Amino acid sequence: MTSLLKTFSCTDDYDPDSLPVERARQLILDTLQPVAGHERLPVHQALDRVLVEDVIAPFNVPAHDNSAMDGWAVRHADLAVSGETRLKNIGTAFAGRPCTAKVGAGETARIMTGAALPEGVDSVVVQEVVRVDGDAVIIPPGQRLEQHIRRAGEDLQAGKPALSAGKQLRPAELGIIASLGLAEVSLRRRVRVALFSTGDELCSVGTPLLSGAVYDSNRYTLWGMLTRLGCDVIDMGVVRDDPAALEAAFREAAGCADAIITSGGVSVGEADFIKQLMAQLGEVAFWKIAMKPGRPMAFGRIQPGGENDAGAWLFGLPGNPVAVMVTFYQFVRPAILKLAGVNPVPPFPSFPARCVDAMKKGRGRTEFQRGVLFQENGEWCVRPTGTQGSGILSSMARADCFIVLEPEREKVGAGETVQVQLMSGLV
Repeated sequence: MTSLLKTFSCTDDYDPDSLPVERARQLILDTLQPVAGHERLPVHQALDRVLVEDVIAPFNVPAHDNSAMDGWAVRHADLAVSGETRLKNIGTAFAGRPCTAKVGAGETARIMTGAALPEGVDSVVVQEVVRVDGDAVIIPPGQRLEQHIRRAGEDLQAGKPALSAGKQLRPAELGIIASLGLAEVSLRRRVRVALFSTGDELCSVGTPLLSGAVYDSNRYTLWGMLTRLGCDVIDMGVVRDDPAALEAAFREAAGCADAIITSGGVSVGEADFIKQLMAQLGEVAFWKIAMKPGRPMAFGRIQPGGENDAGAWLFGLPGNPVAVMVTFYQFVRPAILKLAGVNPVPPFPSFPARCVDAMKKGRGRTEFQRGVLFQENGEWCVRPTGTQGSGILSSMARADCFIVLEPEREKVGAGETVQVQLMSGLV
């Protein structure tokens, strides 16, 4: 396989010691390809999965010209330009039971929503404006040609793609597939992700908390985020700060997963072995991002069998809980979507808002502060959640958006405009 380092070093503004956020994200996306393999599943099991091939419409939807309203099917040429028009009622068209009679000059037919248009008509008049006098139907003036009509194929056309490969299936897409009478669809297999936390200071939940130790929360937030992305998650637990144990974990993970996510072990401490092992078992493309929180984040590939081993992509995330979540959303989430075959990978939803509180910031890096959105006098406003330390996980629980502060920006004054990224759909 092509060396990541050779590929990246040929690109503009490549600095493994401190890549800009957007550049790092794009380099990752440009490197990855969707996982191989697919399966056919019933439609009701396909929610959030990704199409591996186009879904071709076998027939038009709707299959016939039909009425969009309950009313009366008429020939527009019969209607008076001014004044009312009296027409003769010759029958009724129901959805699923069309009117077999042809509507001739001076005639009309009662029609229900979804019913096929009787032969000869080209417009529908809604029932609310019509008067009925025996078998006579009185139509007011002002009706438009082809009003309230749904034409055959206006939704989906026979022989053309109804949905394209790479589409992630939401409820609307499931409905489209069902409208074509298809019971199964071909989907990319789920992305397999192995995760583990590193550090001698970590205790597993359900065990006594040792002196100087902390409970491992990162695996649970990572598990939740990966599960929401529809991954097959392989939880390998906590791996101690021991080179042999870490190497064994990397080899095992690379043998069963498409991607590996670690938390901890990518800073500059003497006991941080992750970067060394990444270089020993594969390669590290970059390891620092010009951002806060989350600056020490490594991306690379684990290939225990050498260059001919496909191995697994590796995302070495920081150890602090907020930094784990921020780096996951900014880099790992779009990468997983790319591996899953989503095409195109959706951009982050963001928009400007007025920041009601002043904030501090260091120049030269992108900062992701946690915020709460609200409306004031019809204007979107945002306030920080409070203390923004990368270890304060409660700031993520209180937040519904990221306040994104650009590298060239320094402090933010109260009332200034900032960009916010919605967390809805992410967290």
